[in-house]
Amino acid sequence: MSKLIQKDVRVADRVFFWVVKGSAGLLVLALGLMGFFLLKTSSEALHRFGFVGFLLETRWDPVQEIYGALPIIYGTLVSSFLSLLLAFPLSIGIALFLNEIASAKVSRLIGFFVEMLAAIPSVIYGLWGIFVLVPWLRSSVQPWFIKHLGFIPLFQGPAYGVGMFASGLILSLMILPTIASISKEIFASIPQSQRESALALGATRWEMMKLAVLKSSKAGLLGAMILGLGRALGETMAVTMVIGNRAQIVSSLFAPAQTMASVIANEYAEATSDIHLSSLALIGFILFLITFFTSALARLLVWRAK
Repeated sequence: MSKLIQKDVRVADRVFFWVVKGSAGLLVLALGLMGFFLLKTSSEALHRFGFVGFLLETRWDPVQEIYGALPIIYGTLVSSFLSLLLAFPLSIGIALFLNEIASAKVSRLIGFFVEMLAAIPSVIYGLWGIFVLVPWLRSSVQPWFIKHLGFIPLFQGPAYGVGMFASGLILSLMILPTIASISKEIFASIPQSQRESALALGATRWEMMKLAVLKSSKAGLLGAMILGLGRALGETMAVTMVIGNRAQIVSSLFAPAQTMASVIANEYAEATSDIHLSSLALIGFILFLITFFTSALARLLVWRAK
């Protein structure tokens, strides 16, 4: 009887193992099929423009059927890195406060509000950007920068309100909870003995956080930053609503631009020609590759830190 029970247990374990392994394999298969579908759909654009030619072309003109990804990639990278520049220091400060300074009760309360930022739908951020952020930027913030720092190319041009600066601000709010949450977990993984050793050697509380916590978390913080970058690169609705949607390469942060995600959202439903659809699919394939390798690198760094 006991042998039959043991045999049934071994069979159940084996079935459970293959079910779990199959589920993981399905995820890999789905990811591969996505990439294959995008590559196959973009074959016409690849044949006409070539991959390198498509990347370096500066015009995106559906009327003339000339499609180039360079201004769209430029808008994506500028808005994403601007959001990182704004969100990363604030996220590290929040994570340090929650993990090293705040009491457990305060940490749970503020941590809940930080997590709520991640739960807000993208379209809500976009609506807030259109009705609150953009008018404020157009009437107050951008005119001040143009008046006092207009000699710098980054702050030249008319105050549209919409543009890369607005999209960078929106994205910084959206990626802040991601970076802050991962950074908090990385800080929590630092052994308490390192903090106590620094304090015992006469370090102040700030010196302890700087030497025992921040210095030991460099790889993990870099991974958290890259994960936030991956979120910013693929964001669609909120960016589409505030970036201005004009494919161009300009130095001013106040100018309208376009991202890879926003051009797909704006034009895919209206694309009628095969080459237009194929070019949008190629944009999607490039975005797929960028986000895949960005996220993979970030996960590798976070695992290394842990």
